[in-house]
Amino acid sequence: MNAAPAPSRPAHDAVVLAGGAARRLGGTDKPAVRVGGRPLLDRVLAACATAGTTVVVAEPRPTARPVRWSREDPPGGGPVAALDAGLRATTADQVLVLSADLPFLSEQTVRHLLDALNAGTADAVLLTDADGRDQPLVAAYRSAPLRHHLAELAAAHDDGLSGLPLRLLVGRLELTRITDPVASFDCDTWDDIAAARSRIREHGHVLDEWISAAKDELGIELDVDTGVLLDLARDAAHGVARPAAPLTTFLVGYAAATAGGGREAVAEACAKAAALADRWAKEAADETASASGTTGAASDGASPDSASPGDSPGARPDAG
Repeated sequence: MNAAPAPSRPAHDAVVLAGGAARRLGGTDKPAVRVGGRPLLDRVLAACATAGTTVVVAEPRPTARPVRWSREDPPGGGPVAALDAGLRATTADQVLVLSADLPFLSEQTVRHLLDALNAGTADAVLLTDADGRDQPLVAAYRSAPLRHHLAELAAAHDDGLSGLPLRLLVGRLELTRITDPVASFDCDTWDDIAAARSRIREHGHVLDEWISAAKDELGIELDVDTGVLLDLARDAAHGVARPAAPLTTFLVGYAAATAGGGREAVAEACAKAAALADRWAKEAADETASASGTTGAASDGASPDSASPGDSPGARPDAG
């Protein structure tokens, strides 16, 4: 019996706050700082790629994928004003609210937040960091209560939402918390940037990080079995020649693209190339074994120096 399909999630949008002053970075354009070869903003945009509409609250800039742009009025009015400006450009019943300085935010974390929101009745699900502090800019919210409380706060303050701290908004909401010290890690200082850059080069992370960066740089959305490609590269290097590894994986990619692309096309091209490399290696092994057998037969018989003077080079011992 076939398994029942997984229930679909309600539509959601995303608001990414990217217009802060970054004073602790000396005023550096923090969303543009690169970690693992990618701007911090692009890393966050990759994690929330399933959003129907993604609104970035900041001055427009080039990004790895299309987004809508918004700005609080006046600019620099703080996170609550920025959140309100971004939320006004969304329509979904659920919205991710993210800061633009989260180097380790992943699609899996985003799914976890949304699933937890759908599973309960809370107004929002947010991450907490390693010290247990709430991170309201790594969270999934129900749009209706968020809009309601933003309107109440704006009405209660002479300057509207400008300059208000996020805790005033979050304190009005019913929350569910998830502890995730990695995904909630944000880059406020240069030491944080250095720590993030160091972590992604650790053995357990570097390959996934590199593949994600390469896919972003090349503008492709493709989920492939990395292990299959690595096995193919190993087989080509060992069974053919070391330079065959990168050339073979390139050819596999090209073949998959001409076949229409997609995970299945890559898997089929890998299987064909792996079978060829296997045949190549077996043929080489057979040649080696054959050569070894010939040498062994010669050493078991009489050596040329011990042959009788009357024997001709081609004479058979049983000729008569």
